[in-house]
Amino acid sequence: MLVDTHTHIHDPRFDADREAVIKRARTTGVDVMITVGTDLATSRAAIALAKQHSFIYATVGVHPHEVKDLTSEILAELRVLAEHPRVVAYGEIGLDYYYDHSPRDIQRERFKDQLSIARTLDLPVVIHTRDAQEDTLAILKEDWKDRPGVFHCFTGNPVYATQALQLGFMVSFSGIVTFPKATELREAVRVVPLDRLLIETDCPYLAPIPHRGKRNEPSYLPAVAKTIAAEKSPTSLDEIARVSSDNAKRLFGIAVQG
Repeated sequence: MLVDTHTHIHDPRFDADREAVIKRARTTGVDVMITVGTDLATSRAAIALAKQHSFIYATVGVHPHEVKDLTSEILAELRVLAEHPRVVAYGEIGLDYYYDHSPRDIQRERFKDQLSIARTLDLPVVIHTRDAQEDTLAILKEDWKDRPGVFHCFTGNPVYATQALQLGFMVSFSGIVTFPKATELREAVRVVPLDRLLIETDCPYLAPIPHRGKRNEPSYLPAVAKTIAAEKSPTSLDEIARVSSDNAKRLFGIAVQG
């Protein structure tokens, strides 16, 4: 059994074959999926999909790319959505200085605003961070230390992973960990204890080897788990599946039975 802790299977790129994608995931042992909102519309879509399947859960939040349009009215709507029983976390939220689709000062302000909602509702957070290590850590240290959450699709080095762990976070690895040039990322895998490790596809993005270049989907998650197991040798693939599923259950409060 595997838990894909970060998907976007509500995304329109799955509209033509979504149920087939979900069935393939279950057939390959991915028994639970979390589908993640990135703005108000996708947060609603994530909840709608989670309502249709007992083994799919949702998160709500506004991605740093979109926070330039995040008003107090939308924040209020997100707070209401976040109280839905199918919602297990708030996110994905954070900072992205690589693309800078939203001004950095606005990113920081809205990151704090959304952390406040999550804190009020006692939800774990799903963190997106890219090229913003210093500011991300500073905000979390001030506003979220020793509270539950995950650095999703982690792409940093072992030092950054250690800093995330010191704040009390779990660390999640995606298909990037399978890429030949991701040597430093695989080194980061080795410093993350088994009880703080999560895995994800981040589909439809970032398909792992040997599926790279295709639309990603949850059925590809075993490729991520296999690479993690290799880096954690002699830990077996079955053990990686078990501990990462247990960690997901603990962080998100979800049922992991198939």
